[in-house]
Amino acid sequence: MMKYKGGYFRLLTWLVKKPMYRKYGKEKTRKWIRESNAVYRKMLEESDDIGSDNPMAGNTYMGYVFMAIWKAADGEIKVEDFKKVTQEMMDRPLVKIIKGGNDMNRKEDVEKMSNMLHAADAWQKAHPEYAEKSWDFHFDETKHKDGFYYYFTRCPMETYAREHGFMEVLPVCCDLDYCTAKLRHARLIRDKTLADGCDMCEYWFVGDQVKNPQ
Repeated sequence: MMKYKGGYFRLLTWLVKKPMYRKYGKEKTRKWIRESNAVYRKMLEESDDIGSDNPMAGNTYMGYVFMAIWKAADGEIKVEDFKKVTQEMMDRPLVKIIKGGNDMNRKEDVEKMSNMLHAADAWQKAHPEYAEKSWDFHFDETKHKDGFYYYFTRCPMETYAREHGFMEVLPVCCDLDYCTAKLRHARLIRDKTLADGCDMCEYWFVGDQVKNPQ
């Protein structure tokens, strides 16, 4: 079971509320968000504990909010429409402040990303009790000349989605990676995700000014 952290739910539902109003109207949006709180709590109760202070845990806490709203809507939210709603949310000024700030065209900011992810990997290696439940990092700094590349073969959100009937909506969470890349003046290039049934989730971030990335 994962520890409930209400701050994630309150922040994300506040951020996504405005674009949902435009798409679905206030009455439905308020109803779905209100009912999604119980769904969200249940999802956390059913999930494997990956450590509440895991540097990667925020991905799950945030991703589950969107999955819970979709579930609470009981079929009234189409995934392709919901992708557009969450993409609009990512364009909100506060999100740009929280998620942006780095420029992946700068070598020092690529190094910042590398250091952050290696630190998350180090945390997980220092907590072997979560080793089989959390993300597994694989770095290959020789694969590409430009940008930064890594991959996972295990994602706790994908594991939960596959076991509990959320695979249809999981790509909404995956697509947010592209939005985050854009905020960091980068492109995310990848051919494989676990959500698509592949054996890994790839992440190759390249500065958006790089032509013909290698």
